[in-house]
Amino acid sequence: MTETLKNLIDSRFATDQEIGRERLPTPMQSLLLGHRSRRRFKPDPISDETMTTLLACALSAPAKSDLQQVSIIRFTDPTKREAIMDLMPGMPWMKETPEFLLFCGDGRRVRRVCELRGTDFAHDPLDAFVNAAADAAIVMQTFIIAAEAEGLGCCPISGVREVNDEIVAIAELPDEVFPFAGLCVGVPADDPWISVRLPMSLTVHENSYDDSAFEEEVRDYDARRAAVNPHKRQRGVDKWGEASDYGWSTDKARQTASKDRLSFCRYILNHGYPIK
Repeated sequence: MTETLKNLIDSRFATDQEIGRERLPTPMQSLLLGHRSRRRFKPDPISDETMTTLLACALSAPAKSDLQQVSIIRFTDPTKREAIMDLMPGMPWMKETPEFLLFCGDGRRVRRVCELRGTDFAHDPLDAFVNAAADAAIVMQTFIIAAEAEGLGCCPISGVREVNDEIVAIAELPDEVFPFAGLCVGVPADDPWISVRLPMSLTVHENSYDDSAFEEEVRDYDARRAAVNPHKRQRGVDKWGEASDYGWSTDKARQTASKDRLSFCRYILNHGYPIK
């Protein structure tokens, strides 16, 4: 059966939408609405030509004020690859992926441009960090779209910021360059479920921010998501016990209830972004 635009949107949000009932999606709409992270890969290598093309597509993404504050490390050295994989043993798919990239916010290059042309870099450290992080995020997402259009699968790895000091050392990152996220890239070996997203009524606001129906929206979302994407385990049972109704909101509340990635924060503050 040919999927309509409505079918795809309904699957993404686990709701019954009126939009697109009689409309066929464009190829790009099908690609975006059908996105899912891939954590199992075939051993098939990706050609250098394909990787170069995907990187060219990614670096064609919008850049804040044309500053182009992103760098990408492609790890082809088996020793470096193994060192990175050993840092995150809880992610076995990292050992399967034929390609592993590190997307970095890069505020170093524009500072060197200032030195080269005899000016001082005077942007506020917080704004400078956000700009570089945003560039890295946009470029990585563009790479993912280009890769999926090529029939490849990707899995972002934000966990690189949990082992920040080690990643910085392996990638030999200088000051003002920071790891944003890793990315596994390869030919998919599975077809995982679609991750149900929060309702657009909670995330899209018209003219002004409005979360007056927050509790009801989250409760309903928890129920819809649990029916499609149930959690296989509960976090922090030793601290909070077993929850009788464990949904997305409980999982995320527990996930964010502890300090996280302090080495990354220290690195940012001490290596080029003295945010106050």
